[in-house]
Amino acid sequence: MARDLFEAARDAMAKCHAPYSKFPVGAAIRDDAGKIHAGANIEVISFPEGWCAETTAISHMVMAGGSRIREVAVIAEKLELCPPCGGCRQRLAEFADADTLIHLCDADGIRKTLRMDELLPYAFETGAIG
Repeated sequence: MARDLFEAARDAMAKCHAPYSKFPVGAAIRDDAGKIHAGANIEVISFPEGWCAETTAISHMVMAGGSRIREVAVIAEKLELCPPCGGCRQRLAEFADADTLIHLCDADGIRKTLRMDELLPYAFETGAIG
Protein backbone atom coordinates (compact mmCIF):
# COMPACT_ATOMS: atom_id res chain seq x y z
CA MET A 1 0.00 0.00 0.00
CA ALA A 2 2.69 2.52 0.96
CA ARG A 3 5.34 0.98 -1.31
CA ASP A 4 5.19 4.04 -3.59
CA LEU A 5 5.90 6.30 -0.62
CA PHE A 6 8.88 4.16 0.42
CA GLU A 7 10.24 4.21 -3.15
CA ALA A 8 9.91 8.00 -3.35
CA ALA A 9 11.80 8.39 -0.05
CA ARG A 10 14.50 5.96 -1.18
CA ASP A 11 14.90 7.75 -4.52
CA ALA A 12 15.06 11.13 -2.77
CA MET A 13 17.79 9.86 -0.42
CA ALA A 14 19.97 9.22 -3.49
CA LYS A 15 19.80 12.95 -4.27
CA CYS A 16 20.87 14.20 -0.84
CA HIS A 17 23.71 16.67 -0.34
CA ALA A 18 25.52 15.45 2.78
CA PRO A 19 29.25 16.07 2.19
CA TYR A 20 29.95 16.79 5.88
CA SER A 21 27.98 14.20 7.83
CA LYS A 22 27.97 11.56 5.09
CA PHE A 23 24.51 10.66 6.42
CA PRO A 24 22.00 10.48 3.52
CA VAL A 25 18.32 10.66 4.46
CA GLY A 26 15.21 10.65 2.28
CA ALA A 27 11.60 11.39 3.14
CA ALA A 28 8.33 11.32 1.24
CA ILE A 29 4.94 12.70 2.17
CA ARG A 30 1.52 11.74 0.86
CA ASP A 31 -0.80 14.72 1.14
CA ASP A 32 -4.56 14.75 1.56
CA ALA A 33 -5.01 14.78 -2.23
CA GLY A 34 -2.89 11.63 -2.56
CA LYS A 35 0.09 13.40 -4.13
CA ILE A 36 3.60 12.40 -3.08
CA HIS A 37 6.22 15.03 -2.23
CA ALA A 38 9.79 13.87 -1.59
CA GLY A 39 12.86 15.46 -0.11
CA ALA A 40 16.44 14.77 0.94
CA ASN A 41 18.69 16.29 3.58
CA ILE A 42 20.80 19.17 2.32
CA GLU A 43 23.85 20.31 4.26
CA VAL A 44 25.87 23.50 4.04
CA ILE A 45 29.34 24.21 5.40
CA SER A 46 27.86 26.23 8.26
CA PHE A 47 26.88 22.96 9.94
CA PRO A 48 24.21 22.43 11.31
CA GLU A 49 22.48 25.11 9.23
CA GLY A 50 21.34 22.65 6.56
CA TRP A 51 17.90 21.10 6.52
CA CYS A 52 16.46 17.65 6.96
CA ALA A 53 14.76 15.46 4.38
CA GLU A 54 11.38 15.88 6.09
CA THR A 55 11.72 19.67 5.93
CA THR A 56 12.48 19.49 2.20
CA ALA A 57 9.46 17.23 1.60
CA ILE A 58 7.17 19.54 3.58
CA SER A 59 8.44 22.49 1.54
CA HIS A 60 7.70 20.67 -1.71
CA MET A 61 4.19 19.83 -0.47
CA VAL A 62 3.41 23.41 0.51
CA MET A 63 4.82 24.82 -2.73
CA ALA A 64 2.69 22.35 -4.72
CA GLY A 65 -0.45 23.53 -2.91
CA GLY A 66 -0.75 20.69 -0.41
CA SER A 67 -1.74 21.45 3.15
CA ARG A 68 -2.23 18.22 5.15
CA ILE A 69 0.03 15.20 5.57
CA ARG A 70 -1.62 11.78 5.53
CA GLU A 71 1.49 9.54 5.49
CA VAL A 72 5.25 9.94 5.74
CA ALA A 73 8.11 7.56 4.90
CA VAL A 74 11.66 8.16 6.18
CA ILE A 75 14.80 6.25 5.26
CA ALA A 76 18.48 6.69 6.11
CA GLU A 77 21.34 4.91 4.41
CA LYS A 78 23.32 4.27 7.60
CA LEU A 79 20.59 3.39 10.13
CA GLU A 80 18.21 0.46 10.14
CA LEU A 81 15.39 2.77 11.30
CA CYS A 82 15.69 6.55 11.33
CA PRO A 83 12.85 8.39 13.03
CA PRO A 84 12.53 12.12 12.34
CA CYS A 85 14.58 14.38 14.60
CA GLY A 86 12.81 16.46 17.24
CA GLY A 87 12.53 19.56 15.06
CA CYS A 88 11.09 17.57 12.17
CA ARG A 89 8.61 15.85 14.47
CA GLN A 90 7.18 19.27 15.32
CA ARG A 91 7.31 20.41 11.69
CA LEU A 92 5.42 17.29 10.60
CA ALA A 93 2.90 17.79 13.42
CA GLU A 94 2.10 21.26 12.07
CA PHE A 95 0.65 19.66 8.93
CA ALA A 96 -0.48 16.28 10.28
CA ASP A 97 -3.26 14.77 12.35
CA ALA A 98 -2.80 12.55 15.39
CA ASP A 99 -3.47 9.46 13.24
CA THR A 100 -1.09 10.40 10.40
CA LEU A 101 1.12 7.38 9.69
CA ILE A 102 4.90 7.66 9.95
CA HIS A 103 6.70 4.76 8.22
CA LEU A 104 10.30 4.05 9.22
CA CYS A 105 12.10 2.26 6.41
CA ASP A 106 15.27 0.36 5.65
CA ALA A 107 16.69 -0.50 2.22
CA ASP A 108 14.03 -3.17 1.67
CA GLY A 109 10.92 -1.27 2.66
CA ILE A 110 8.79 -0.25 5.60
CA ARG A 111 9.89 -1.83 8.88
CA LYS A 112 7.89 0.07 11.51
CA THR A 113 4.84 2.31 11.39
CA LEU A 114 3.85 4.79 14.08
CA ARG A 115 1.06 7.31 14.40
CA MET A 116 2.01 10.97 14.68
CA ASP A 117 0.73 11.12 18.26
CA GLU A 118 3.01 8.19 19.15
CA LEU A 119 6.03 9.82 17.54
CA LEU A 120 5.39 13.18 19.22
CA PRO A 121 2.91 12.73 22.06
CA TYR A 122 3.36 16.24 23.46
CA ALA A 123 3.49 18.35 20.31
CA PHE A 124 2.83 22.04 20.63
CA GLU A 125 -0.91 22.42 20.13
CA THR A 126 -1.82 23.91 16.78
CA GLY A 127 -5.19 22.31 16.35
CA ALA A 128 -3.55 19.70 14.13
CA ILE A 129 -2.60 17.32 16.96
CA GLY A 130 -4.51 16.46 20.06
